[in-house]
Amino acid sequence: MAFTRRLMIAASAVTIGFAGLAGTAQAWEPVKPIDFVIMAGAGGGADQIARFLQSVAEKHDLSPRPLVPNNKGGGSGAEALIALKGASDPDHTILVTLNSFFTTPLRQPNLGIDIMTFTPIQMMGVDPFVLWVHKDSGITTFEDWLAKVGNDGSYVMGGTGKGQEDSIVIAWMEKNFGLKIKYIPYKGGGAVAKDLAGQQIMASVNNPSEARGFYQSGDVVPLIAFSDERLPNLPDVRTVKELGKDFSYYNQRAVVGAPGMSADAAAFYQDLFGKIYASSEWQEYMASESLEPLPMSADVTKAYWNTQIERHKELFKEMGE
Repeated sequence: MAFTRRLMIAASAVTIGFAGLAGTAQAWEPVKPIDFVIMAGAGGGADQIARFLQSVAEKHDLSPRPLVPNNKGGGSGAEALIALKGASDPDHTILVTLNSFFTTPLRQPNLGIDIMTFTPIQMMGVDPFVLWVHKDSGITTFEDWLAKVGNDGSYVMGGTGKGQEDSIVIAWMEKNFGLKIKYIPYKGGGAVAKDLAGQQIMASVNNPSEARGFYQSGDVVPLIAFSDERLPNLPDVRTVKELGKDFSYYNQRAVVGAPGMSADAAAFYQDLFGKIYASSEWQEYMASESLEPLPMSADVTKAYWNTQIERHKELFKEMGE
C-alpha cells in the first residue's frame, strides 16, 4: 500500500497556489504569547521545524506576539493532543504535527481525541523517511542490511514513539522482508539520530532533516528511501519502489489550531503561516531538508485528514495490528 505524495497532490491539486496568496491583515490579533505546541521531543524534525517557523515570524515581524515553542512529546504525541483539546485559550494555542496526529487517536481511543474538531491552519510540507545505519556497521547496501538483520529479534532499531511513524515503517519492513527487529521508542527524532551516531542502536528510519548533521559528518549512511522518487539531496539512494514494493510513506509537517478556535483567530494564523510558507527562507529550508511541498486549503485539509485516518487503519490491518 502506497502512502504516496502523488495521492496527496491529487487530493489538493485545486489549491496548489493557496499558500502563496497571503491575505490582508485580519481584524483579530493575538494579545499574549502564542503557545506553539510540538507533539515530539527536542531535536527532532517537528521541533526543528517549529523553531525555524518561529525564527521566520520573528525575523519578518509577522506577529505582534511571539510564538513560544512548547515540546509535549509524551505518549507518542498524546500529551500534545490532550493539551490542545483542553486549551483554556484556543485562540492562542497552535500545534506542529506529525503523522501521530492521525495514529495516536487511533491507537489510543480512550483519549477521546477527534482530530476533525481541530482547526486547519497550514500544511507546511511532507517529510520522507530514510533507512540509516552507522558508518562502522560494515553495511553499504540494503541487501547487506537485510542479511544482517535476520529474524532472531537481536537487531535493535530506535524511532520516535510507539505505534506511530517510525515504528509503522519498521513494522512494514518486518512484514514485507521477513524480519524481526527489537524496537526502542524515543520521544523525538533528535535523540534517535544521536543514539545511532553513538551506536546505541543499530539503525533508524529518521527523516533526512533529523539525520542531516550526522550524515554530513559521515557518521551515518543512508540505505533506502521510502519516497515516491529518489530524493534530490540523496540521489544515489534507491527507493523501496525500485525494489518492486508498492510502498512509500511521508510525515506531514503541518500547523493546526486548537478545537474551538474562533474563525477570526484561524484567519490570522492562516495568513501568518501562509506568508511564512511563501517566504524564501521556508522555500530554501524545504529544499535543504528534503521536505516536499503540499499546500492545500482548510477545506481540502479536512478531507486529507479523513483520507489519512482511513489509510492508517488499512495499514494497521495489513500489519496485523
